[in-house]
Amino acid sequence: MKPLVENRCCASGVKGAALVEMRSGPVENSIDRYGGDYRNFEIPANQDVAACVQACEGENRCRAWSYVCPGYGSPSARCYLKDRNTAPRRRPCCMSGVVR
Repeated sequence: MKPLVENRCCASGVKGAALVEMRSGPVENSIDRYGGDYRNFEIPANQDVAACVQACEGENRCRAWSYVCPGYGSPSARCYLKDRNTAPRRRPCCMSGVVR
C-alpha cells in the first residue's frame, strides 16, 4: 500500500476503510457550515482554501466560511462567507472554519 499524501483538493480512500482527516489548525475538514451565507464566489484554480479563509478574515461582517472543493456541483471551488456561525455538518465536499 502506498503512503498517504496530503492534498487539500480532495478526500479519498478505500471503501470500508476509515477516513483519515487532518485535525490541526483552524480548518474543519469534511465539514460544511450550511446557511448564513451573505456572499459566495469562485476560487481560481491556482488558489486553495487559504483564499477563502483570507477573504473571511478581511471582512468584518464575516463570522464563518465554507469552502466547497472543485467537482462538487461545479468544476471549480467556491467560497461561502457567512454572517453567523451555523452548526457544522459532516460532508466530504467541504472545509469550513469560524473566524469570529
